[in-house]
Amino acid sequence: MLPTAKVKVHTASFPYVDITATSGSLFIKTTPFQTTGECVLGSRIKSIDAASEESVKKIGGTLGWSVVGGAIAGPVGLLAGALLGGKGKDVTFVAELDDGRKFMGTVDNKSFTKLKAESMRF
Repeated sequence: MLPTAKVKVHTASFPYVDITATSGSLFIKTTPFQTTGECVLGSRIKSIDAASEESVKKIGGTLGWSVVGGAIAGPVGLLAGALLGGKGKDVTFVAELDDGRKFMGTVDNKSFTKLKAESMRF
């Protein structure tokens, strides 16, 4: 069985029920009755970067300031902790898929590294 990591989604530009990461791919469930959801291969991830204040503002422009207000209020402390302190076990990131969908989430460092590596494959 492949290791699966649950992605804690802070905000997204599309409807979802659950997002998980497995072996450099994302599985996006859009209804509660899906067993695995849509498989998004790492090669379909247009960009995935550790969240910074700039990337949070960028996704905010896409989703609208009301959504970003909530996203910034909650995750800023989390961002600072994930990026600057702690043991680096979790990474908050902003991802854009090749179809234009975007989301901000948090996942363990190992899963983030695998997603990043798979998104860079040619």
